[in-house]
Amino acid sequence: MAALALGLAGTAAIVVPSVTAQANTADLVVDYACTQGIASSGSGTVYLRTNLTVPTTLKVGDPLNVAWNLAYRDATRFGAPTLLPNGGRIYVTGEVNLSDGWQGQLQPVGNVDQAGPMKKGTPLNLPSTISDFAYTTRAGTVTVKPGKLYVDFRPPASEVMVNDDQVEPKINYSAGDWVDVNDRPSGDNDYHLDFHQTNKAGAWAELTFTGTGIEYVAQKDRRGGPVEIWVDNQLSTPPRVDPSKNDDGTLVNDSNVGGQTLWSFTGLEYKQHTITIKNVEDKRTLLDAFRVITGELPGPPPQYRAECTLISAPVAVQVTIGGGAGSSPSPDSSPDTSPDTSASPSGSASPSGSPSASGSPSASATPGGQSPSPSPSPSASRSPNLSATQNYVVAVLPQGSPSPTATRTVTLTATPTVAQVAVTPQGGAQTGEAPERMAASGVLLIGSGGALLVIGMLSGVAMLRRRAAHAGERS
Repeated sequence: MAALALGLAGTAAIVVPSVTAQANTADLVVDYACTQGIASSGSGTVYLRTNLTVPTTLKVGDPLNVAWNLAYRDATRFGAPTLLPNGGRIYVTGEVNLSDGWQGQLQPVGNVDQAGPMKKGTPLNLPSTISDFAYTTRAGTVTVKPGKLYVDFRPPASEVMVNDDQVEPKINYSAGDWVDVNDRPSGDNDYHLDFHQTNKAGAWAELTFTGTGIEYVAQKDRRGGPVEIWVDNQLSTPPRVDPSKNDDGTLVNDSNVGGQTLWSFTGLEYKQHTITIKNVEDKRTLLDAFRVITGELPGPPPQYRAECTLISAPVAVQVTIGGGAGSSPSPDSSPDTSPDTSASPSGSASPSGSPSASGSPSASATPGGQSPSPSPSPSASRSPNLSATQNYVVAVLPQGSPSPTATRTVTLTATPTVAQVAVTPQGGAQTGEAPERMAASGVLLIGSGGALLVIGMLSGVAMLRRRAAHAGERS
C-alpha cells in the first residue's frame, strides 16, 4: 500500500507505517547488603547479587519495563523467623528512581512460597525476578537509578504445639520447683506422654512465642489447684483456671484426664508475646504443652522486614524516549514523510512520501467541487515491503494558517477491470455508448416484396393448368 499525502486547508496529512523500534537494553550488576528482620534470623547480614535490565531507547507509548533478577551472592541466607509448620512466603520490593525528564519511582515486586515445615533459621528462597513498568506519554530523557531493596516474610495461618520439655522454643521454669514426668500411659492422652508437675505455691513457668493466640494444655484432675495466667506481664482474661472443676463450676470426679485445653486466648497482635502460669496454692499443678496460634494475616509483619542497601558503585541508565504517535515520525521509518507543500492552481496533491510503489494513483481536483477523473497507472502494485497486516498511524503536520476558501474535495474511484461496452468502432472514442447501426434501403425492401409476389402468381398458374389436365383425362 503506497503512502498517500493529501493537500488540505492549512495542513498536510501523512499516512506512514507504524514502526516500533527494537529497544536496546542495559544490564546493571548491583550488590546489596541486607540487615534486620529475617536477615537477623538467618546469617545476620545477607549479601545479594542482582541484575537490573533497563531499556535505553523507546518510543512514546512504549512501556518502560524494568526487570530485576535476584540471587544470593555467597553462603549467607535469610532465615525463617520462628517455628513454621506450613512454610511461608517471601516478598521482595525494589526501588527504581526516575529523574530528569520524569520525577518518580518504580517499585518492582515479586514473591515466592516457602516449603514447610520450617524451624527458626531455616534458609529461605528468593524470587528469581521482580519487575515493574511505566507508560511513556511524552518524548524526553529519563535517568533510571536503582535504590534499596526490601525483603518481607508472611507466615501462614497455623497452630503449633510446644511440648513441656521442648528445646526450641523452650519453656522456662522457676528453678527447683518443677518435676519432669515422662513415660505416661497412652490412655491418659498426655501430649508426647509426658508433663511437668509442681505442688509448690508461687512456682511458675513461661513461654515466649510469636503469634496471635495461645492455649494452655494440661490434665483435668480432682487433685489440682487454681492456676494464675499472665500475658505480657498482665493478668489475662480470665485471670485464673482451676483444673479440678468443670466449666459449670462443679467438681471433677476423674483424675489424669490429659490433653485438655484448660485456657485459651486469641486476638493478639502478631508479634512476640510471653505467657506465664503460676501455681496459686500448694496443690498439684501440671503443664503438658502450650498451643501457639497464628491467624490469617493481612500482610507481612513489619518486624520481619529486611532492608538491603547498595554496596557496589552507584550506577544509572539514561533512557531516551523518541517520537511515537502524536509526534513527528522518526527517521528510522522507511518512508520519506515530508509533504509537498507547493500550491497548485488545480488543487492537485502528489504523494511525495509514498514508500517505494511502482505506480501511485494521482488524483486531481478541479475547482468548483467537480468530481475528478482518476487515471491510475495500470502497472501500479503493492509495495513488497508492506505486509497486509501492517498498522498505520496518521501524523498531522502544521503547514501555516488554514484558509477557509481553499477547500478542496478529492474523491478516489475504483478502476474498471473490464470494458463497459462489447464493441467499440475502429478509431472511435471510448464514450461508453454502443455504436449506431446503418438503416436498411427502401428500394431493396420494395424489390424483395415484388419478387415474392411474382413467384406466388406463377405458382398459382401452374396449379390451374395441372388441374385442367387432370379434368381432360377423365372426360
